[in-house]
Amino acid sequence: MSSAVVEKRPLRPALIVSKRVVKDYSIMLRHLLVGLAEESIPAALVCPPGCDVDQIVSPSVEVIRHPLINLPLTGRRNRNMLIERLARFKPTVMHSLCETKARLTRRLSKRLNLPYVQSVNSIQTRWKHFVCQKRTDTFSVSSGRCAKIIVPAESIAKNLEKIHPGLAGRIKHINIGTFAEDQACCFSNLSALPSMVVAHPFNDVRDFENLFSAVRHLVIDGYEFMLVVIGQGRAERQLRKMLGALGLSQIVTIVPRLSPWRSFLDAGDIFILPQPKRSFDAMLLEAMSVGTAVAACKGGVDDLIIDGETSVIFDPGDELSIMAALQRLFDRREIARQLAEGAQQHVRKNHSVSKMISLTIQTYRDAQQWYGR
Repeated sequence: MSSAVVEKRPLRPALIVSKRVVKDYSIMLRHLLVGLAEESIPAALVCPPGCDVDQIVSPSVEVIRHPLINLPLTGRRNRNMLIERLARFKPTVMHSLCETKARLTRRLSKRLNLPYVQSVNSIQTRWKHFVCQKRTDTFSVSSGRCAKIIVPAESIAKNLEKIHPGLAGRIKHINIGTFAEDQACCFSNLSALPSMVVAHPFNDVRDFENLFSAVRHLVIDGYEFMLVVIGQGRAERQLRKMLGALGLSQIVTIVPRLSPWRSFLDAGDIFILPQPKRSFDAMLLEAMSVGTAVAACKGGVDDLIIDGETSVIFDPGDELSIMAALQRLFDRREIARQLAEGAQQHVRKNHSVSKMISLTIQTYRDAQQWYGR
């Protein structure tokens, strides 16, 4: 098939997402689906049952639930039902937005004879083989049908190139887009009690030990503030016990991770990233977009964390370092607001929603052309 013929083919992407994508990247997903609709591009969204996508999808998006039957030994039947639904939608390209959906997307692309795009949102310690044949690996991509691998950060791209240089030619860096507020919320209300926000999973209570010790020292030194901790996980009970032992129960409020995030984030003056993240942190991006002053640590996917430009940096293993970073923001609020405004400017310059949408659409078109070459 000639490239001219391929270019004229309609674009009908099918996006395959996990519960994690719906939870962690809901804002990005909503922007993308709205952008597709504004370009009159029909889209299908394949998502697990139980995912609340009502605030994400536009009326033009066809939602396909998978698996429909949650019973043992129904995997093949569920896949066949999914293939039938997709065949009726008639996609021209597929997009797996999560590493955990790579295997399913590879199988579907083979059955439907379609190209696909794979998103990788996390730094990996070990990668599976880049293969065509059927495997049981959690993550692998097809050399004949996977046209591009989209990454949201340069650190992830470098990690992928290092661990598997054979993928280098297919990596496409597309920044996640969002909208920055006109004004920074950091210390915008001088009569209000200062507030800090932490968003981190409650999987290991040790992730919070140094932070809470630093917060306790701030209280002892006479600082007045409130701290909101957003998250959930198996260590929540231990976390509450730690707060009680440190005498912080009246100062720290624990809330579950709810949507929309911005209603929590723009109520804070300071956003704290207590530990490095191995995945791109969409909540950190949103915190910068609303104009909070960020105190964070380097390591992992830390592209957004630029010392003195978008954030102050501390050593997560040193409570004195954490305390010093927070004191700097409390004591020199003009610097805190400058950092918040600098982060907003960084978001405006590098995380445009329109650019994310246009680059993604072009990647879909390139995938179709590449597959039809």
